[in-house]
Amino acid sequence: MDIEILEETADVASWTTWAMLLGVLVGIVVVISVITTVTLALIGRRKHWPAELSERVRWPFRVTLLLIAVLASTVAMPLDEALVQGIFHTLAIAVIIAGAWLCAQLFLFFVDSGTRRYRLTETDTFSARKIRTQLQIVRRLVIVVIVVIAAGTILMTFDAVRAVGASVLASAGIASIVAGLAAQTVLSNLFAGVQLAFSEAIRVGDVVVVQGEFGRIREITLSYVVLELWDQRTLVLPCTYFTTTPFENWTKLGKALLGTIYFDLDWRISVDGMRAELERILAETDLWDGVSHGVQVTDATGGNLQVRIVVSARDSGQMWDLRCLVREQIADWVRREMPEGLPLQRVTMD
Repeated sequence: MDIEILEETADVASWTTWAMLLGVLVGIVVVISVITTVTLALIGRRKHWPAELSERVRWPFRVTLLLIAVLASTVAMPLDEALVQGIFHTLAIAVIIAGAWLCAQLFLFFVDSGTRRYRLTETDTFSARKIRTQLQIVRRLVIVVIVVIAAGTILMTFDAVRAVGASVLASAGIASIVAGLAAQTVLSNLFAGVQLAFSEAIRVGDVVVVQGEFGRIREITLSYVVLELWDQRTLVLPCTYFTTTPFENWTKLGKALLGTIYFDLDWRISVDGMRAELERILAETDLWDGVSHGVQVTDATGGNLQVRIVVSARDSGQMWDLRCLVREQIADWVRREMPEGLPLQRVTMD
């Protein structure tokens, strides 16, 4: 009986020791959490970012600290060694997951803070669109890297997986060839997405023409690019399309554009009259940016003159509307004022 009483007393003492250790560790976690919260609140009186940071990382931070405290307390658990090892392993996996969650939230906070500085508007600069595109790609890439590292770390905590890893390394040459062939398309799109982000071939907000379709780039991911077409349709293309196929980027060097309108007219048309009519049209519209305009005869074949009208506008949307306006009003002017300028087919009769 005395031995049993002593064993029970020892068990109670062991559990008490563990509970005290756990309580101390949890108390430290609470103190750290309170200090962090108060510090961010004090800084938040002058700046807005501490509140956003606290909102994003509050729970990942607390959960990670709490799991670390519980993990550290397992050294004092009065249980069988195999059971303690199982609990320790489970908690270690939970700590890895919580740590990955915390790292991802911290990274997303910094990326989203930078992205908010470069909201897409009609007056965005090239640098703003470039940085926003790069942040969008890096955001996805780093999240994928964090998830992969966390998953790999968890797998390496299992002895069986480490043994398999050693055997795989022994045949790494064959495995790499097979994996490379199997993932060729995925990897090519992945690298193409990263290349697009930093080569500045396209940026979020650029106006492009691909496959005969006119649209604006709305999203660039690690595998595909999303275009919003002029008629509100959505065109999704793989990233490799933009690294292997020629395409038009209307806003690569600037939003301002030159647009052309062509007319095939009779030789009797008054080019000076067209110039005067063009100046009148441009003076009455806000679509023209006041930079450039002109009327030139670019060809004279087949009994007709090819007249080219050049106008400039601030962006692609205004350019489209301006070209339509000039085309309509010049055509109306020719019909009303210069009907002899309408194209004719001349036939010589012997």
